[in-house]
Amino acid sequence: MKLEGGCYCGNVRYVAEGEPVLKAQCHCRECQYITGGAPNMFIVMPLDGHKYTKGAPKPFARRDLERPVTREFCPDCGTHLATKPLGRPIVVVKVGTLDEPALFGAPQMAIITIDKQPFHEIP
Repeated sequence: MKLEGGCYCGNVRYVAEGEPVLKAQCHCRECQYITGGAPNMFIVMPLDGHKYTKGAPKPFARRDLERPVTREFCPDCGTHLATKPLGRPIVVVKVGTLDEPALFGAPQMAIITIDKQPFHEIP
């Protein structure tokens, strides 16, 4: 599968190729901050098939966590493009940044539902 996407302003673009590892939605509190309150829809792809084709993201990792993930954002418009877990050969691509979000299909699972808000829907 070949996925292409980018940020809201168009200054950062990427391609992610390979077999999806997982399609899911996350309800963790951290994802709620990033999305503005909704669950985060994502596709886990192989890291070696992911590259930025235009611009470069700004990485961010919390310093107060023992094993923080690195979240990548457009430095201009702030779009959250991807997450890279420490020491794992995967990239978590945010569905809303895909040129064709319909390629997501549907989540295979919902994770971190302990943080789910009453208005969140799980298919």
